[in-house]
Amino acid sequence: ALGSLKLCDLILWGHQLIRISNITCDSFKISWDMEIRGRERITHFFIDLNKKEIRKDNKFKLKDVPTKLVAKAVPLPMMVRGHWFLSPRTEYTVAVQTAAKRADGDYSVSLWSEIIEFCTADYSSVHLKQLLQKAEAIAGRMLPFTVFYRNQQREFFQQDRDTQCQQMLPVVKDNSGSHGSPISAKLEGIFFSCNTEFNTGQPPQDSPYGPYRFQVRPAEDLFNHNTNIYFGDFYCMYTSYHYVILVLAPAGSKGDVFCRGRLPVLDRSNNRFLTYTEEEEGQLSFLHAQNVVLEVIYTEPVDLSLGTVSQISGHQLMSLSTANAKKDPSCKICNISVGR
Repeated sequence: ALGSLKLCDLILWGHQLIRISNITCDSFKISWDMEIRGRERITHFFIDLNKKEIRKDNKFKLKDVPTKLVAKAVPLPMMVRGHWFLSPRTEYTVAVQTAAKRADGDYSVSLWSEIIEFCTADYSSVHLKQLLQKAEAIAGRMLPFTVFYRNQQREFFQQDRDTQCQQMLPVVKDNSGSHGSPISAKLEGIFFSCNTEFNTGQPPQDSPYGPYRFQVRPAEDLFNHNTNIYFGDFYCMYTSYHYVILVLAPAGSKGDVFCRGRLPVLDRSNNRFLTYTEEEEGQLSFLHAQNVVLEVIYTEPVDLSLGTVSQISGHQLMSLSTANAKKDPSCKICNISVGR
């Protein structure tokens, strides 16, 4: 406690410029201008940080409540990290205040500064490597597969044939998965699956996305020597199922350029999720991880002539859809130490 606080006449700087810099997914640096007069008596900074409130009038409440953080005065800029468990990709508002010790031993405080807004960043490569290591720990053994497939309603494939020059075109990924994933709402691609049933070696006959399935056979039409593979995310949705998002991007493509430097790149023939090996005859054989559900994003248009569309015999399990699914923030298996 700072004892008695009174409004200070010497350090009123309510409209001085605040600067936010070095923003990561869970930290930032803050600095501001202060009047020279009385600066040597400043002992503490008050920082009021809040998630941005979405209101129709787009205004913020008056800052007349106690601050959330009291910090001893340090040279600016000051690093703010860990005090509120900052979340990635989240808009915040921040205001600052100072306290100065008077000759009588009490403290005086400045007015609150202006309120400014900023947004935290995506997961860095360090955070994504932590997620990758967690995913590798539960991936399990590898099973063979021969096709990539995508389920949809019948109209989806018919519409593509009629209006898109017989191609499936990339679309922007939704916000499913980890909140800090750098591919959410940014990367363009087409979702495919490749998981098979253990007892049959074939794709499952149930799907949450529709009763019609487009199958690309052979799988090397999408995954081959010219394709780079990236780790994109690892998450669950309050169930026992865990999902790994992988990105397949032809070398030099727009998607490849986007992923390079943002996502961990995997060895095509030596990783824990999706691999191929070249047989003696030059053909490729493919394996997928057994214990995770793979969501494969292919970043370029796909000709429907590369595969076939047929109806599956199972049920449409809507509860298993991952469309805009939110990650379980309490799961110890797929969360890392920063924001979810």
